[in-house]
Formats: sequence, C-alpha cells, structure tokens
Amino acid sequence: MNHTTTPPPRSPDDQEDQSPKFEWDFHVSAVVSSSAGTISDTLGVIEVNSSGTLFATGGIARKIRVYTLNGNPTCQFNICTPAKLSSLKWKPLSAGKTMGSADYDGVITEYDLETQMPVFERDEHSGRRIWSMDYSHSSVVGASGSDDGTMQIWDPRHDGVKSVGKVHFRAPVCCVEFSPFGGALIAVGCADRKAYVYDVRNMVNPVAIFDGHQRTVSYTRFVDDQTVVTSGTDGCLKMWNIEDHDHSLIRTYRGHTNQRRFVGLSIWRNQGLIGCGSESNQVFVYDKRWGEPIWVHGFEPEGGTRSEHGFVSSICWSQVGDDECTLVGGGSDGVVKIFSGKRKTLTSIS
Repeated sequence: MNHTTTPPPRSPDDQEDQSPKFEWDFHVSAVVSSSAGTISDTLGVIEVNSSGTLFATGGIARKIRVYTLNGNPTCQFNICTPAKLSSLKWKPLSAGKTMGSADYDGVITEYDLETQMPVFERDEHSGRRIWSMDYSHSSVVGASGSDDGTMQIWDPRHDGVKSVGKVHFRAPVCCVEFSPFGGALIAVGCADRKAYVYDVRNMVNPVAIFDGHQRTVSYTRFVDDQTVVTSGTDGCLKMWNIEDHDHSLIRTYRGHTNQRRFVGLSIWRNQGLIGCGSESNQVFVYDKRWGEPIWVHGFEPEGGTRSEHGFVSSICWSQVGDDECTLVGGGSDGVVKIFSGKRKTLTSIS
C-alpha cells in the first residue's frame, strides 16, 4: 500500500526560516513498470528533456529506455548498451536528438536517438566506472567523473582524443554538473567528503570548496548561479553559497535516509524545490527555504512482491512550469512513478 505523508509543521515558536509552509499538492499521475521488478532492473538515472515531453531511464539492465512524459507514458524505444549505465544526459543544442551516457566500464557514449546508434565514444578513465557525466550549456565540451579519481573535460567533436582538461582527486569522483545558467562553472562531488566548484577556463585551483559532509558527497546540483546543493551518504543535503568569501553553508536538509546508496537529487529551479530519493523507499521534496521536507511519498509497488531492501534510486524534475510541476522517480525494482504538483491557493496553505 502506498503512503503519502505531509510532515507536520513545526511549532510557531520556532524560527520562521525553519518552519516549512506546505504550499504544494502532489499526487501520483502515472506508474510505469518495465518488468517483474528484480535487482537487474534497478534504475540508476532518470533524465527529463528540456521541453518536458520525454524522459529517459538507464541502469543495471543495460538499456536506455525513452518514454513520453505527458499523458499516459509509453516507451518510444529501447537502446541496448554494452554495459550498466550510471548517467544519462540530453545533449544541449541537439534538438533532443542526441543523448550522452556513462557506464560501469568507464566509457562515455553518445547516441543518435533517431537512428538509435552510437555516434561518439571515449574511454579515457582506464576502464574504471564513470559515476557521472554532463554537458556544458555555454560551450561544446562535456565532463565526466570516475572511480579513477579524476574529473575530465572533453570535446565530443573529436572522437577518442585525450581530455582537454583534467583534475586529479585522492578519491573517486561521484558527480559532475555544469552550471545550467551558462558560464564556465562546474560542481564536483567527491568521496573525500567534499564538493568543489571549478572554472573550466582555469582548473589549477577550485573556485570554492564545500567541506561539511561526514561521508561521501554523491551529488552536486546548482540551485541558481550563486548556490549549490550537495547530497551526502551522511543522510543530509546541504546548500552552499558560491559567491561569498567563506563559501558558507546556508542550510542543511534532513529527513530522508541515505547511508550507502545513490538515491538521486534534482532541483526544480523555477520554484526552488529539491527532490531526492531515500533508502527508506520514499520520495522526499524539500523547499530550499526550509530544512524539513514539505512532502514525502512511499514508493511501494502497486502489485507483486515487495523487496525488504527497496529504495528510491533516481529522481528528476521537469524544468517546465511555474505553478504546476512534474517529478519523475525511479526505484530499485525498476518501477517509475510520475508525480504532478500544483501550488495551493492562498486560503488552503497550512
């Protein structure tokens, strides 16, 4: 049975900036199940395209599946891949026709979605698992982070060439994200418990170092051009200021469970909502203004046998809309749930 929870508000005696207002109504609008739900179907990544009309999934099953997002979701096609997938990205300026992927064998591959064939490949991480890849929104380059302890910048116009930039860390790199607001910044999450922001034009030293997590930083996401949210396997999210001299911690978000797995992190930048999964098999939504969740939803399957170790493994917002929103979540059983949100009227906000 599925359970949706709206966490109780704090006492009015608490500080205002710590008392969340529940301004959004969410509900499950669709459920997609690709199979019977085994560990081989665990979803590692979900990506929604820029127009909010399609989403893609990837993971242990070695398939990229592309679905329609509006209305009743249907699978448009599958692309079989040679290895398990850890990361997918729609390539900017390709009119939605190209997708990049990163896999467990340390290979970046671009696919032409019309022909469903690979058009670019690079293998410069010494065969070590790539956890994350992304594309710049202001230039042609891409980036990848790997178990080999490097973050590499590369040019997909040149197949197989060496990286055009590289940073060596002393621990695996778990996440890379270019600023979606343009410019030259890239945020990096690392197993050394820190997150970094670099200017790709000069990567000798980071622009900012965020040091506050007690365990691996698994995700980094830009909220706007001045702030970044990080997720750690210490069970919390943290929002940081890039601009100030101390790169200060703005807020910590707690409620979900995350100690050892990748559970997803996504920001709906239009309204500052943060979505993440949980090892408690729930989806959590936070408002960037408050450290407590504003909505929690259980991810139990609609039918079949429930795994005792199920968890929400991937999450992605559509960036379309202002007063209505769409969140796509995937579970360790391969099930995808699509959540629709709508801003409450002023009289109904509690």
